[in-house]
This record gives sequence, structure tokens and C-alpha cells, in this order.
Amino acid sequence: MLKIEPNKNLTRLTTLQIGAPAEFFAVIKSREDLDEAIVWAKKNKKTIWILGGGSNVLISKKIVGLVLKNEIRGMAIKKEGATTAIVEAKSGESWIRFVNFTVEHNLSGLENLFLIYGTVGAAPVQNIGAYGVELKDVFYSLTAIDLKTGCERIFKPADCRFGYRDSIFKNKLKGRYFIYSVAVKLSKKPSLKLDYGSLREKLAEQGIKKPSLKDVVAAIAEIRNSKLPNPGTLPNAGSFFKNIETSLAIYKKLLKKYPGLPFWPVSAARVKIPAGWLIENAGFKGKKFGSVGMHDKQALILVNYGGASAKQAGALVKKVKAAVKKKFGLDLEEEVNII
Repeated sequence: MLKIEPNKNLTRLTTLQIGAPAEFFAVIKSREDLDEAIVWAKKNKKTIWILGGGSNVLISKKIVGLVLKNEIRGMAIKKEGATTAIVEAKSGESWIRFVNFTVEHNLSGLENLFLIYGTVGAAPVQNIGAYGVELKDVFYSLTAIDLKTGCERIFKPADCRFGYRDSIFKNKLKGRYFIYSVAVKLSKKPSLKLDYGSLREKLAEQGIKKPSLKDVVAAIAEIRNSKLPNPGTLPNAGSFFKNIETSLAIYKKLLKKYPGLPFWPVSAARVKIPAGWLIENAGFKGKKFGSVGMHDKQALILVNYGGASAKQAGALVKKVKAAVKKKFGLDLEEEVNII
């Protein structure tokens, strides 16, 4: 029988280590647990909230309703062809473990997304991305459960309406579905993407001319560990803000004023400007405000130096956004989900 706890503090269940109580809380480890939770919530007229790895969330107030900690795990190769394979993982599975699983089976497509903290179920919600690859590039389908009816629905790529760190699950269908499993279509013949950021340089530095999937994963791990804080040792929620997409015309105007302003092309007329660079050049890199601050190696990361409150974090977010707007005329948007 599902154990439902009242007034559960969620602080220790988030990587930022900032939280608030949940009115009701339960850990689910199977489809049967989920079904039982849906029945209970309907009977008691409570909204269901889903918590995965807690890596991309700032809980700023008490959550009224039933919070479900997703620990439904498992992964397997579901179908194989001559050149591709469909690999599926349950939504409570660790994303890092899932990427390792695909690499161990010599299947290419997820290697650039290594060392992203969180669960598989959060990946399509956020359309996670790194080093020139996004989940949508290999996404095949997902199975979701309607939290009101308990009915199952299959979502194909077009159904998810993927965008930059965005999907239908963050907008129109926010809070409506529980993502139960995610399937990706991977290649048996690796076609590596190495031209984003410092990945190719890192491999060259290691003297690797023909990298394997494991070489790519190892290089990414080294790069990320060198500049991104491990939430296990310094609490954080990963990249707090999205990179800014804007027109090439606006970028050129800014470039005249700020020579060396980096960018990535999106199309012939649009570019992305790294939010970390903007925050750093607005003066926030390594700057502390009480128990919170922006990381000293990557200004995009808001960190909790110990005992920080949601109010402190929220105040810093407002300061950073206002400073970037004042200096560059650009609007930062949070990547982290603020509840």
C-alpha cells in the first residue's frame, strides 16, 4: 500500500537544497503506485505534483497537494534494426545512468548529453541539450499517464512541440501528465558531433584523433567537472538561465559596443548569446549575496553556499536579470522551474 506522508519538507530532495513543505508526499516505485496515487488524489481532491531528481527546480513556497517522488526505474533496448536501435528508460531512472547504458552498448546519439543531473522523465519536459545536441534530435516517443483519468497516451516528436529548453509539458500540458517512460532512436554507426564549445580541443589535448563514444563521454565529463559545481558538494540547480536567442541585427549592434561578444548561429538571421557571458560581464561571476551567489567558474550557475532561503535566491535572480537588461538590453529567462 502506498505510504502518504503529511507536511513533508522537500529541501533535501532538491539539488539546490532550497525547499518548502509538501502538504502530502509519497514515493512511487511502480505503475501500481502511480495508479494508487491518482485514485487517492481524486478522492481527496488534491492536485498531483511530480518531483524527479530535483535538479532543475527552485521550490519557493509550500506545495498544496500531493507531491510524488518518482523512483520508477529500468531501461532496455526495445527494438533493433541494421543501423539503429530504440532504447527506452523509465522516467525515474537517472539520466546519467541512461547515457552510460547507451554508450556501453555502443549506441550513438546521447553521448553529448552526458553528466546532466536529473531523471529521464525530466529530459523531454526541458528538451535538455548540451554540446550542440538536444534530446529532440534523437527522441522517438514517450508514454505518459493522464493524472486526472489514469489513461495512457503515447507522444511522438511532433506532439511534444519541442523548442529551446521547452516542450508542451512546460506550457499547454503543464501538470497534466506523468511521463512514465522515454524512448530514443540511436545509431549503431556513431556520427560524432564535436564542433561545439571546447569538446574537439579537449580531445586534441588528450591526443585522441579518432574518438570513441567513451572518449567523448570522458572528455565531456572532464570539461563539465572543471567548470560546473557538483550539486553533491555545492548545492545548485544547474544552468539557472537560458541562453538568449536574438536577431543577427541586434547582435551586431551589441558587438560594436562589446567586442568579443560570443554567439552561436541559429539561422541566417538569428543567433544565440551565452547567458553566462552576459551575467559575468554584468559583474556577477563569483559574487556572493549572503548564502547565495553566482558560481566563480560559471556565472550561469546559482549556488547555495549553505542555508540559503528561497527569498534570497529569488532576490538574486531579480538582481541578475535587472543588471543584464540594463547593460545589454536583453531579457534573461529562467531555465530552472520556479514553484
